[in-house]
Amino acid sequence: MRKLEDMVEFVSGSPQFRIKEVTDGTAPLYTYYGQPDLEADLVGIASSGTDGKQVRTFDKVNTLCQGDVVFSLVSGKSTIVGVKQQGYLYTQNYVKLVAGNKVGSKYLVFLLNEDPFIKKQFQMGLQGSQVLKYTLKQVKELELPDLPTMDKQRMIGELYFNQLRLEALKNRTANLETAIVLEKLRRASYK
Repeated sequence: MRKLEDMVEFVSGSPQFRIKEVTDGTAPLYTYYGQPDLEADLVGIASSGTDGKQVRTFDKVNTLCQGDVVFSLVSGKSTIVGVKQQGYLYTQNYVKLVAGNKVGSKYLVFLLNEDPFIKKQFQMGLQGSQVLKYTLKQVKELELPDLPTMDKQRMIGELYFNQLRLEALKNRTANLETAIVLEKLRRASYK
């Protein structure tokens, strides 16, 4: 069995409590990468106008680039960073996974989010734990199933992301239709 740490390089996020915030307007302004950003990146739809927390600092901080694979140690979910989140600062609650040429990025996200064998390993690691937070050690030591060819990985990864986007668009459509019907019902009840 191969472990995840044999396949990818891990880059931990900046410890949030160590970032020295400054008021100097010349200091770079960073937006924190958060769970809504991760969810938006996963379905390929911009999050609904929720502006993330920002910080000005001269400190060297870890930031994300479009195409990076990021894993949340809080939610246990991973995604690929979208263009809108380019340059966002990520904290110690996130880990960037740099996939080499052994595993495709989209396939890696599919594996971490959906593979039953990996889910079982995460569940076993959380048993008896009050705080549902994953550790970097847990993620590094995940045992991986045998990987398909790179072509098959690419195909599975593409289908996975397309399906998540399609599902999100259908949900958004259903929610908008419900809002329209409810508004018509409200108006009809006042006539």
